[in-house]
Amino acid sequence: MTAKKLSLRARHIFRSRRRQFEVLGVQAEKNIDRHFVNRLVRLLQVRRFIITWVGLLIMLIACVIIQTESLSGYYQTPQPVPGGTYVEGILGDFTTANPLFATGAVDGAVSRLVFSSLFSYNDQNQLVGDLASNWTVSSSGKVYTVTLKPNLQWQDGKPLTSKDVVFTYQTIQNPNVQSPLNPNWQGVSVAASSPLTVTFTLTNPLASFPYSLTNGIIPQHILANVVPAELISANFNTDPVGSGPFVWHSIIEQGLTPQNRQEQITLTPFAHYVGGQPKLSGFVIRAFHDQNELLTSFHEGELNGLAGLESIPSSLNHDKQLQVYSMQLTAANMVYFKTTSGVLADATVRKSVLLASNVNSIITQLGYPVSPVREPLLNNQLGFNQSYQQQTDNLSLASSSLAGDGWVSATPGGIRYKDGQPLQFTLYAANTSDNQKVTSLLKKQLRAAGIDMVVVLQSSVDLSNTITYHDYDALLYGISIGPDPDVFAYWDSTQAYPTALNGLNFSEYKDATADEGLEAARIVSDPALRAVKYAIFLQAWQNDAPALALYQPRFLYLTNQPVYGLADRTINSAIGRFDNVQNWEIRQGKVSDLSS
Repeated sequence: MTAKKLSLRARHIFRSRRRQFEVLGVQAEKNIDRHFVNRLVRLLQVRRFIITWVGLLIMLIACVIIQTESLSGYYQTPQPVPGGTYVEGILGDFTTANPLFATGAVDGAVSRLVFSSLFSYNDQNQLVGDLASNWTVSSSGKVYTVTLKPNLQWQDGKPLTSKDVVFTYQTIQNPNVQSPLNPNWQGVSVAASSPLTVTFTLTNPLASFPYSLTNGIIPQHILANVVPAELISANFNTDPVGSGPFVWHSIIEQGLTPQNRQEQITLTPFAHYVGGQPKLSGFVIRAFHDQNELLTSFHEGELNGLAGLESIPSSLNHDKQLQVYSMQLTAANMVYFKTTSGVLADATVRKSVLLASNVNSIITQLGYPVSPVREPLLNNQLGFNQSYQQQTDNLSLASSSLAGDGWVSATPGGIRYKDGQPLQFTLYAANTSDNQKVTSLLKKQLRAAGIDMVVVLQSSVDLSNTITYHDYDALLYGISIGPDPDVFAYWDSTQAYPTALNGLNFSEYKDATADEGLEAARIVSDPALRAVKYAIFLQAWQNDAPALALYQPRFLYLTNQPVYGLADRTINSAIGRFDNVQNWEIRQGKVSDLSS
């Protein structure tokens, strides 16, 4: 085919294709007009209908959103959440955080927060492991083996092992250290049999021994090279490294005089604490030397809580935000009669004092609930036996008993005399509001029986001297008993002298039968057998009446808001409030409650 024919054919095909496209374009325009433009006009004609439905749809969506928001309040409730810095004010001063020397209120609080111990107490005041996982005792009752939890750490990241435990107790035993804990650790051999195992070997069996393993443990790798005699003044005491729930951060001292002096100790949470990282983001201890300044700071909201008061100040009586925690102590407030001299050396006089006393009436005057103490063991404690409770509240029997013992009064209702000697004794006590109430009412009760009780209320310093030298006829004082009923230190004859190792037998009570029961009960571990042995002691104590038992004291703790994790419960000492401090919370947030 020639080139001319091919060209003519191509032009013919092109013209044919163009006519086809033109036809298709005309058809498309007709279809757009018919299917879109014409229907768009109809859409505009029903715009009111469409707007109405769109409006309804928008309203429906809005209602769903509003309902969801309103119902979220039903499924979300305010609950405690982690965070926040807790600030506690304490009446007292700070000197050391070292648990080997910490004895005051502030020192004890800081030490408890920074250091951990082998054992602590749970919410039921039962002994549980802190650094320790468990303990066992040999058949002889003389060897206690304590196993540590694995992977323990000091707050500087170093491993905590059995060597630190051995170092702690051998340091306590060193007389050059002069630790107040020293008398309780004489004759105890401490050794590490493995990195996680410590053995304590006693010279004699002691059922209450595990309860003595609640003091803070100190780090060997920091203190091993400190001269023992210089440990009491070491820099470590005011810049410590422990293994407790909080880490020492800083201390700030304020005030130029003893009256306005304050210390502020700032602590941060320890992420690797064996009991779990604290939920608080910080803990601050503020030590006040002046009670008025302490209360002012509390009023102004600078403090979350305060400790060190015996009663609630009148200025806080109408504070609706005030939270009052009245924690019962495993302790006993008693009037101890000096049984070795004066009119109270006569057992008949001592029993008559008991009979003339109305303990229930006395403790009612305190203004807050307390548990009465009826014998040297606490109610519900192992060995407690209500058959041996002291006999009180019988004025007529007291009068007849005294008369039968030769104590008579020259005039009705007057002071009794015997051989020209007045029935009179002097009672010493700390000058506190509670003691003022107790001694005032007790004086009136005894006066009704012809007994003249002279009351001397002293400052804490003066009373300490009075107690040290047993310079009293009678002493109103509180003793710490603890969860275990071993009260040997308070009533055994070997402890009846001021020069004794502990010297806590304030009544100077000596009785061979009582000694037999006390000494036998503390060396057996079987609870039933211990109770039998304590019954021997309780019967002798009841017959001899060396003291007037009154009530279990409380630890008063005030906060200006709820502290979640903190509750009224029985504790063994003031620092027992921190037994679960890692779980304290002060903030609230809305948390979904899917169970609803």
